[in-house]
Amino acid sequence: MKNTIHLVKLSVGTESVESLAAWQKTRAAQHPKGLPFHITRMWPKRESEVLAGGSIYWVIKGAIQARQPVLGFEEIIGSDGIRRCGFVLAPELVRVAPALKRPFQGWRYLKPEDAPADLTETRASDDALPPELAVALADIGIL
Repeated sequence: MKNTIHLVKLSVGTESVESLAAWQKTRAAQHPKGLPFHITRMWPKRESEVLAGGSIYWVIKGAIQARQPVLGFEEIIGSDGIRRCGFVLAPELVRVAPALKRPFQGWRYLKPEDAPADLTETRASDDALPPELAVALADIGIL
């Protein structure tokens, strides 16, 4: 998609794609539309590009392992009076070919050409490999 940009974000404290999904289900119950959302301090300057088909790619245990389409952004005013950005996300988590990612703070933009490919349906239902092994296999073209 032309003029699309993605986001990449660490999922701190998450052990697996399944644990992220479980956490998001409890969080989604708090959203008026029942959708998963993530609150962050910064509002994307490239909002229109993200909304043109972009996803948030989740880093779990040192590797990008899943993505979720971004449906919108909402202003959230915290109890401290500070304006924050709520990323409203599609309910489904799409597994992607694992790609190692070093720790960083906040979120970053991710060009579509740098984004890991979605796993096929048969691969997505396989038992998860340790991220380091999955990345090594992907690097040599097996995964």
